[in-house]
Amino acid sequence: MQDLDLDPAPDFELSLLAVPKAVPELRRTLGESRYGPHPDLQLCASELLSNVITHLGEGTPVKVRVTGGAGRIRVAVTDPDPRAWPVLRRAGRDDETGRGLALLDAVSLRWGVEQGPDSKTVWCELGEA
Repeated sequence: MQDLDLDPAPDFELSLLAVPKAVPELRRTLGESRYGPHPDLQLCASELLSNVITHLGEGTPVKVRVTGGAGRIRVAVTDPDPRAWPVLRRAGRDDETGRGLALLDAVSLRWGVEQGPDSKTVWCELGEA
């Protein structure tokens, strides 16, 4: 669901392979963009990309888009698997993984998933820094 108050044309768009070294590179690139530095944006983008690596595998092609307007920023990561939906769960104290969506949920205004015929997009909205 795309809000009408956000410009539908992304300000930032990057196609890449979801590999571990891409995570800090994406954070750095976003930090140098017109939105940067924006720690919450960088964190959310990192978590969305990391989820693709963890749940779909290294080397999965993704598209990262950032759109701004009306005091909000939306970061969206699209991957080619419409079936593997993210699930917000409560990680235990000793769990080493499972906190990514909880972090996203804590720092974003809202988040969601859009399903396409051959892809899905996980997105979140943040306030402008």
